[in-house]
Amino acid sequence: MEFVFPVLLIGIALISVITLAKALRIVPQQRQDVVERLGRYKRTLNPGLNLLVPFIDSVRTKVDMREQVVSFPPQPVITSDNLVVSIDTVLYFKVVDSVRATYEISNFLQAIEQLTVTTLRNVIGSLDLERALTSREEINRHLSGVLDETTGRWGIKVTRVEIKAIEPPPSIRDSMEKQMRAERDRRAAILNAEGHKQSQILTAEGEKQAAVLRADGDRQARILQAEGQAKAIRTVFDAIHTANPSQKVLAYQYLQALPQIANGTANKVWIVPAELTKALEGMGGALGGLSQMVGDAPSPKASDDASAVEREAAEAAQAAAAAAQEIHNEVRVAEAQATGGKAPQGLPAPEPVSPTSLLNDPADQRERG
Repeated sequence: MEFVFPVLLIGIALISVITLAKALRIVPQQRQDVVERLGRYKRTLNPGLNLLVPFIDSVRTKVDMREQVVSFPPQPVITSDNLVVSIDTVLYFKVVDSVRATYEISNFLQAIEQLTVTTLRNVIGSLDLERALTSREEINRHLSGVLDETTGRWGIKVTRVEIKAIEPPPSIRDSMEKQMRAERDRRAAILNAEGHKQSQILTAEGEKQAAVLRADGDRQARILQAEGQAKAIRTVFDAIHTANPSQKVLAYQYLQALPQIANGTANKVWIVPAELTKALEGMGGALGGLSQMVGDAPSPKASDDASAVEREAAEAAQAAAAAAQEIHNEVRVAEAQATGGKAPQGLPAPEPVSPTSLLNDPADQRERG
């Protein structure tokens, strides 16, 4: 009897603790608990502290109200061009009504997976492989619309559907890689050809501009050279007219140039006119009568210079006479070779001119006598 009372108190306390535990329910944030009373839906517990009727109310399901991400395994899908591709999808959804998600369907996650697979097969079946690979946004949008419409009555909102990968068969992948490689090679060849073309165009333009600049520089150089030559000739001409040289100086210059003309290495055959001796005689007379010309008489101070000029003129006349005689002999030999040893029928050969005849002209002697 002494032990019965303490055991009873302990039992009452234990029952009280269990009853209190059954009556109090703490629901965390972003979760809702569906409560049933005697097997029938009673209410939904919101986040926080909630009271239940012990042993009568019970929690049926605990629904997570946060957005959830589910990755479905790859599914084989046949395209419109009869190619089997493996598609891997990712689904984003959230429960908006915990009661309907609990009582409208037994397993909403499995239902969403199967609905996604069937909808994906319908969408991909109407597309070929190339379009399926390049139309992911269109496929995602179509899947999201169909899933959202179907799962709405389940109290579930599908926020987004993404296709992670579309894997074609290995043979198709090899063909696609070869096609891509060929396309890249074609683009590289086109870019290379365009670069080569542009390089040639730039090179041609550079050569054109260089040729134009060289031609312009050559033209300007020739113009400057011609202007320089013209200025030099004008200067020499003005100097000659300013100096007003006499006939004696001109004859002396001619006699100095005549031996150089005769000694040329390229002068093989000379055609000497018959009037050459007369011309030489006339120049000799001109040299002999230089002292008698008006305005050319040497001054007493220049007597020594005049004698030196006369000696140089005599030497030049001797050299000119020797050159003329040598030319005359060469002409005779050439005529003999041309006529076969016969004397040519023409004008008589002029008599040889001596240096003294060039200096002592008969006309000058007659004028002195």
